[in-house]
Amino acid sequence: MSRYSAAHWGVYEVEANPGGGAPHLSPLGMDPDPNPIGLDQLDDSVTGLRVARPAIRKGWLVGRNREGRGEEPFIDLPWDEALDIAASEIERVHRNHGNDAIFGGSYGWSSAGRFHHAQSQLHRFYNMLGGYVRSVDSYSLGAGRVLMPHIATCMDESNASHTSWDVLEAHCTLFVSFGGVPLKNTRVSSSGAGRHRARSGLKRLREAGAQIVNIGPVGDNLGDNDASEWIAIRPNTDTAMMLALAWVVLHDPLFDRGFLDSHTVGFDIFRAYLLGEADGAPKTPGWAAAITGVPAARIAALGHDLLRHRTMLNCAWALQRAAHGEQPFWALVTLAAMVGQIGLPGCGYGLGYGAMNVMGSPHPRLPGPFLPQGRNGVSAFIPCARIADMLLRAGERFTYNGGVHRYPDIRLVHWAGGNPFHHHQDLNRLRQGWARPDTIIVQEQYWTPVARQADIVLPATLSLERDDIGFATREGLFVAMRQAVPPQGEARDDHAIFAALSRRLGTEQAFTERLDTMGWLRRLYRESAEKIATTGINLPEFDQFWENGLIDLSAHDAPYVMHADFRRDLRAYPLPTPSGRIEIFSERIARFDLADCPGHPVWREPFEWLGHEKAKVYPLHLLSDQPERRLHSQLDASPYSRAGKVAGREPVYLNRGDAAARGIADGDLVELFNDRGRCLAGAILSDAIMPGVARLATGAWFDSGPNLERHGNPNVLTLDRGASGLSQGCVAQTCLIEARRFEGEPPRVTIFDPPQILPRSVSP
Repeated sequence: MSRYSAAHWGVYEVEANPGGGAPHLSPLGMDPDPNPIGLDQLDDSVTGLRVARPAIRKGWLVGRNREGRGEEPFIDLPWDEALDIAASEIERVHRNHGNDAIFGGSYGWSSAGRFHHAQSQLHRFYNMLGGYVRSVDSYSLGAGRVLMPHIATCMDESNASHTSWDVLEAHCTLFVSFGGVPLKNTRVSSSGAGRHRARSGLKRLREAGAQIVNIGPVGDNLGDNDASEWIAIRPNTDTAMMLALAWVVLHDPLFDRGFLDSHTVGFDIFRAYLLGEADGAPKTPGWAAAITGVPAARIAALGHDLLRHRTMLNCAWALQRAAHGEQPFWALVTLAAMVGQIGLPGCGYGLGYGAMNVMGSPHPRLPGPFLPQGRNGVSAFIPCARIADMLLRAGERFTYNGGVHRYPDIRLVHWAGGNPFHHHQDLNRLRQGWARPDTIIVQEQYWTPVARQADIVLPATLSLERDDIGFATREGLFVAMRQAVPPQGEARDDHAIFAALSRRLGTEQAFTERLDTMGWLRRLYRESAEKIATTGINLPEFDQFWENGLIDLSAHDAPYVMHADFRRDLRAYPLPTPSGRIEIFSERIARFDLADCPGHPVWREPFEWLGHEKAKVYPLHLLSDQPERRLHSQLDASPYSRAGKVAGREPVYLNRGDAAARGIADGDLVELFNDRGRCLAGAILSDAIMPGVARLATGAWFDSGPNLERHGNPNVLTLDRGASGLSQGCVAQTCLIEARRFEGEPPRVTIFDPPQILPRSVSP
């Protein structure tokens, strides 16, 4: 009988190797479009980069020196000694500086298992100790997460409530997507993708006769060439086009205010802005054409089409990872409200078809197992993408969601799960901030860039090396993740590491509640099953689940229409906004009195874009999208990831005309640069990239050399600035660069070489 392992990339069947050695991984048999990313988890090229034993940076061990992070060798230590040192340092900072000097850094993609979830374990550990400085929101959805509760509903609710693909197939006749529907993004889901459905969903929608329009600077990011039309638009100008479409809808004979009057608030205030009464600039197709580069006639024609079809409007998450990132989401919801079809089958809006596998799922939405984290006694926090600001600007004020806060003075960073040297922008600036804390502790499976930048590194297990439960919202599966291989080297699971630290700090009983791993799994499963039973679905007993390995909930699938209840009965099903309706004008946001985010959707010129004076020096707009062969930076060393590299680097896609003007050919090594940094990448020329645009995926492990990143990490180029005073979200997609062919002997990529590890005898 197969065992199973859940990962964010998909669910895999684990078969024992008859000849011994590593088991064989294969895609879940019921998955119609399996994801190959996770098949190399046990490949030698990956396991060779594992952290084998606890290690402490030499300069920190010898003299508590903060300098040398990322450059000095490490020294192997026995577990007990490493834990004693780590616990002593946590206690020192806790005693001398308080818990608000400890940053609990983590990102939730470390494990699909619900118990061995590094972020949850880290937060629970520090909450038992009195708390920690936390981060809120995410790099992926920083602007959207703050905005959407004000105007419609929270992003978690939105993500889990998208109209299902079967409803789109049956009813939608016009699907308009700003930013495409990139299948590479739909290969994953937080906590574990089950059946991958976006590819077949788009195909069936196209075969049903729907017109599919892809609006964006990239033309190959909507399914398997499922788009009927690609409308090329300058990056960061989508809001201007949405406003012009709204202007067209407003003046169309079919425009009907019925839905606006019954289910929204604030339209007349927005209408004055749309007509130019507020600023003297009517948001006409001609006005938008000058900003977006899209012909006015095409904008006008599309605007009229919106009212003559059953229309679904979609916006990629990438659009809000930009300067004023709140505006495209707000403008799209407003445009959909003006079309008046929100809540009808196959119509309305989506904020992320193409962002993750969960969007468009017909599976039931059920409460899954989760590890309780306790109460955080520290009120200080930062928006996720402001970590460098926190480290460099301690004590300074920042605004967030209507409040004014101060950056804490961080003395200790404890990171478990995630890689800030993938996620963060302007990595050269982050390295400056990273040098400030007294101590950085990292729990990690591999010698990733963040592990190499640490002082204390504690080796953690893989999901395949421990027992856990896999479950993801609306993915339709419970997965018994039984241990498939023994831990490599001396790796321990995160729970065991934190339990050992809590024993030394006097909080062990509160942290473990005297439960071992199987005790926790039984408890979490039972609590989840009891909640699910209230929906009429009864799960088997734990022992039966653990033996069978998989619970398939697809028998409970049903078509779903987002906002259907809200449309049908506003009083019974109000939205969680102040008015209970869609807020085209938000009085609450207006009261925040933010110049860069007023009370209704607006066009604001980005910090840098192709219409900016800076484009004369850096005439290419860089898009740093999600990678095709990884999730973020996970498994970048795998054969599957490396097979997609060019000249040993991450590929950069360039328009053929732009490449020719610079003497760049397919396969050339290219230097990308601006006033923030320089990196190397391998050129791929493409007609699917509009002129003036370059595309370099994120996730290449950061390989910093003298004034040059060697591997193709775009975040040495991206801008580290908040989207607005409302959200302080990531603005990675707002970035101008130049490119040139690299001449001379290229430097070797060194990031996949294990770091230098010295024996314990070197230290005093």
